[in-house]
Amino acid sequence: MAPPDPSTVRFDGPWIHRDIHANGIRFHTVEVGASAPDAPLVVLLHGFADFWWSWRHQLIALSDEGVRAVAVDLRGYGDSDKPPRGYDGWTLAGDIAGLIRAMGYSEATLVGHADGGLVCWATAVLHARLVRSIALISSPHPIALKQAVVRDRHQRKAVLPPFVSYQLPWRPERRLTRDGGAEVERVIVERSGPAWPKSPEFDLVMSRMRSAIQIPGTAHCTLEYQRWAFRSQFRPDGRRFMASMDQTLRIPVLHLHGDLDPYVLADTVRRSRRFAPTQQLDTIPGVGHYAHWEAPERVNSALQGLVSTRRV
Repeated sequence: MAPPDPSTVRFDGPWIHRDIHANGIRFHTVEVGASAPDAPLVVLLHGFADFWWSWRHQLIALSDEGVRAVAVDLRGYGDSDKPPRGYDGWTLAGDIAGLIRAMGYSEATLVGHADGGLVCWATAVLHARLVRSIALISSPHPIALKQAVVRDRHQRKAVLPPFVSYQLPWRPERRLTRDGGAEVERVIVERSGPAWPKSPEFDLVMSRMRSAIQIPGTAHCTLEYQRWAFRSQFRPDGRRFMASMDQTLRIPVLHLHGDLDPYVLADTVRRSRRFAPTQQLDTIPGVGHYAHWEAPERVNSALQGLVSTRRV
């Protein structure tokens, strides 16, 4: 059977698919909401082994607030371009800065889950004038995460084994794509709360996530994010990136975290307050690492509150 074409992620719905060129490559974006030039922009960034569809519930809810909500297939994912390089923190932040400008805006609110949240942090620091506020879902500041891995054996046990296993050449790519992407489903189930696999959405979500990871080149690009994040810690470029990130953010920061998240622990999330004194932590009961799937109404309400507050 032939692998899925990138266009298979362009699902129909109450949204518009666009191709936007920024930072030297083409991004596939999906948007809902106001088209007026003064409508606030909210950009949603997915996490590991994922794609834009992760934000289907948030796209619609945010559009009800009169904003232009845009979900992005990050570099290497979905129907966006899959260049061989550019999975470092600087380039990824440049991608989002370029997208904001390419859409005709001078600022935006960024929302990110996991790896997408790390891109939010980087963009807010490296392109501060373009970022109005950020919302994170289980995505601590990169320095806070590093400190937790070094100092907290529980966080180290949760994060380090998969990170180390992803550093091998080609074998992790095969693991992600074999058996119709079964490894992606295993990871999601392992990191989500116990109620999520019983959700009416579960089978559809798993089908689409498993298909998306099999798009040619996607598994490799997915892992390049993880490889740079790990290997750069031992190289000068990683030390320079961490030094550049060691700044205090004064913009509004909302952090949503499932109290059953076994991958990013609550103490690690709280460590981010050192870098964002205004951080508002909203703990969501009964859910794990994928709060925007597992408790979409609760997440939507929190995000709507952030957007509404910024519009006052």
